[in-house]
Amino acid sequence: MIELTPEQRRALRAAAHPLHPVVTVAGNGLSEAVLKEIDRSLRAHELIKVKLQGMERDDRDALLTEICEQLDCAPVQHIGSILVLWRENPADAAKSAAATRRGKPMTKKQAAAAQDKPRRATARPKRT
Repeated sequence: MIELTPEQRRALRAAAHPLHPVVTVAGNGLSEAVLKEIDRSLRAHELIKVKLQGMERDDRDALLTEICEQLDCAPVQHIGSILVLWRENPADAAKSAAATRRGKPMTKKQAAAAQDKPRRATARPKRT
């Protein structure tokens, strides 16, 4: 299971707010097919919501832990019957590592612009 810092968790909760659940776990519980669908959704989106139907709170907590351990993802939030899960896509990890500047992550637009522009020399001639 991946551990998140409070800052990471806060940013992911904010990003997950407008999302709709992509997977629903109902009467049959956590089957192999449901795990595969959650895994597929995490690979495609990194941040997803999962809806749980017809389960008690203790069962939902146990299910969240089981999903995170089996799929090596991070639990971002658990509100009512909605779980928010995050797992970084390995292909995107290399892109995001290259797209950081001065410790702050760049937006997609900034990263695209940085790739298009040639970098200028860091040393400038002094004006006299």
